[in-house]
Parts: sequence; structure tokens; C-alpha cells
Amino acid sequence: MPNDRCVLDPCRALTARVSTEKVLLDAEAIDRALSRIAHEVIEGNPELDKVALVGIQTRGVPLAQRLRRLIAERAGEEPALGSIDITFHRDDVQVRGGEAPLHAQPIVRATSVDFPLEGMTCVLVDDVLYTGRTIRAAIEALFDYGRPARVQLAVLVDRGHRELPIRPDYVGKNFPTARTERIQVELLEVDEVDRILLVPEGEELHG
Repeated sequence: MPNDRCVLDPCRALTARVSTEKVLLDAEAIDRALSRIAHEVIEGNPELDKVALVGIQTRGVPLAQRLRRLIAERAGEEPALGSIDITFHRDDVQVRGGEAPLHAQPIVRATSVDFPLEGMTCVLVDDVLYTGRTIRAAIEALFDYGRPARVQLAVLVDRGHRELPIRPDYVGKNFPTARTERIQVELLEVDEVDRILLVPEGEELHG
């Protein structure tokens, strides 16, 4: 006798999940957005020899690398390049005094600031700006390495819902979102594809 229970087809389930995702920007649109940011960084900083691009791990790092190449192509001047990990500056890391973490803890990634910060304009680079908590943590982490003259912020996407008074200096694209949605940035260097998706799922904790 055949089994009358409904058996979920994994392929069909995957198709249903993927179909709910909306592509906001493709590879060409991401290139245009980064090109515009690079132009604005050049316009806003006449002394490019005193500019450093500091990517926030993870996807801010390849974005900073791309911006550096674009700026060098356009202005003939290659800014300093660094990367920063914000793990131990995040306000959702709960480990204190040997206590067990309340949640799964983020992976610690490389920080590289191989130039003096004094007198520099540091442009923090990230993929998505959301509550502002990631940027607050990045500024704290950066100041562990010195005191730059100025700190600017470049983001590929600003999705709104700020919880802290943080405003980007350079924005690739503004996408107003609901808290029940998520912006998912995928980059060739990390994800083997360039695209930005709008995913209708639970609220992100930080960004």
C-alpha cells in the first residue's frame, strides 16, 4: 500500500527558498556603485597620500581592496590599505571572566594596520550599514592602533534602522528595508559571485 504522507522534495524546498530572494544589485551594478564611491573619496580627499582604506572583516576587506585599485587607476595615487577585526569590540560578545558564552561567538579574523595612523584620514569600509553597532566597534578597534586625524565611512549598502548616531560619508546604494528582511552581500572573493540579495527572514542582530 503506498505511503499517503507528503514527502518534502529537498530540491523543491530549495527552489521555494531561493525564489523568495530578490536580487537588488548584480555584478555590473556593484561595479558602478564602487566606481562612484572611489570618485567621491578622491574628490573628498585632495591629499590621497594621507588616506588609508581599512576594510572591516569579512566583506569590507575585498571592498577596500577594490576601492584601492579604482582610486589608483583614476588618481594615480594608491592609498594605504588595512583590515580590522571587531570581534572583541562587539557589544554582543558575552564572555567575561571565564563565563560561558550565551551565544555562538564570532570567528576572530586578521587585523592588519601596517602604517602609522597619526595624521591620516582612515576610511572604514564595510558591506552593509544597519544599526551602526559594527561601525562603533570598528572605530574602537581602530583607535587601539593610534589616533587618525579623521575617520570616514564608506559602505556598499545602507539599509537604515540606525540605533546609533552614525552616518556614512560614502554610500553605494540606499535600500530602505524592514527589520524582518536581510541584506545579503555576496562577493567574488568570498562567495564566488557578485550580487546583493534581499532575503525575507529574521532580523539581524547587528550591522
